[in-house]
Amino acid sequence: MIGKKPEILCISHKYPPSTGGMERQSYELIKGLRAYYKVHSFTYKKGDQPKVVWLAALKRHIMECLESHPEIRLIHLNDGAMASASLWMQKELDIPVVVTYHGLDVTFPLDFYQDKLIPKLEQYSAAICVSEYTRRQCLKRGFDPEHTYTVPNGVDVTLADKPDRREEITEELLSRGVDVRGKRVIIASGRSVRRKGFSWFIKNVLPSLGPDVVLLMTGPRRQEQSFMQSVTRYIPWNDLRLFLGAPTDEAELDELLETTPGVYHLGRVSFEDLMSLYSLADLFVMPNIPVEGDQEGFGLVALEASVRGTWVVASGIEGITEAVIEGANGTLLPPEDPARWIAKIRELLSMPQQELAEWGRRGQSYTTDHFSWDRMVDGYKTVFDRYIR
Repeated sequence: MIGKKPEILCISHKYPPSTGGMERQSYELIKGLRAYYKVHSFTYKKGDQPKVVWLAALKRHIMECLESHPEIRLIHLNDGAMASASLWMQKELDIPVVVTYHGLDVTFPLDFYQDKLIPKLEQYSAAICVSEYTRRQCLKRGFDPEHTYTVPNGVDVTLADKPDRREEITEELLSRGVDVRGKRVIIASGRSVRRKGFSWFIKNVLPSLGPDVVLLMTGPRRQEQSFMQSVTRYIPWNDLRLFLGAPTDEAELDELLETTPGVYHLGRVSFEDLMSLYSLADLFVMPNIPVEGDQEGFGLVALEASVRGTWVVASGIEGITEAVIEGANGTLLPPEDPARWIAKIRELLSMPQQELAEWGRRGQSYTTDHFSWDRMVDGYKTVFDRYIR
């Protein structure tokens, strides 16, 4: 039939209602691909069932879907963990399989993973990397450059048009005992993994910024973790805990939150409130530090802060440098260099608020012009169309 959309199957274990960059990317990708393909999807939705049960049924559900929809011409796996769990496809299916790699799913520093699994992951039809940094890591490990692509993540550019709710969010914070009135506000967001550099920043930078500066943090805390995350606390191998997504910086961070004035961890907040917090803040910080085997593949949270008009200050390492562009939507600094971080943040916060806000608007314009979910989806379509038979 003329005009009939090709059929594809998208599989992801990172999907709403869970929150995070990979979850948002999975959702936006599947939604956007529906404009070009008839999309079948098999996604893990937290709360429906334990993930281990979902994974155990993965092959059966995929085979049932392929039997029910024999016109499926391509399968997409949205990270290396899914690819590792689906190696059987390489022998049992005659359908192109394309895998997205985000960073840790390439660099995970376990010998078995690097020596045994990575060579098998190379055998899928194609790899899509969320950044050039991640692509370089793939190529270093032997991936075929002819079938290894880069498609950067995007951001919802319509977030730029949403109201800032400054007064409302200030009152909400006050009701939680956090008074930001008359303060300069810095915000950081993410899981308590060591590479994020939160503990480093609180210890080495925040105390030198003065009493009129507060740091607001958002992200899951220990008491908000899932059963699986709680179990991983007792796994003695830090590398394995890292791969399973378990926080690896909690103990130190908890102690610092108890002893350091001017820092408030708000825990997990709604996406709407997070966007309002970004608008409230003078600066968004992403103080990542180098951690062997756990690199930042991109920097979606920085883009989300930028699209809300907040100037970003970030470590100039890994995939962050492809989301935060020096002087365009943020400032890049050397990681673990307290003097440089203190000096630059002091300089930025010494600017009149209106001037710093103008910097944020300039960054917002750059981000909305250069990053969008539509552009990401178009990139995936370009790759998929090369393999659909």
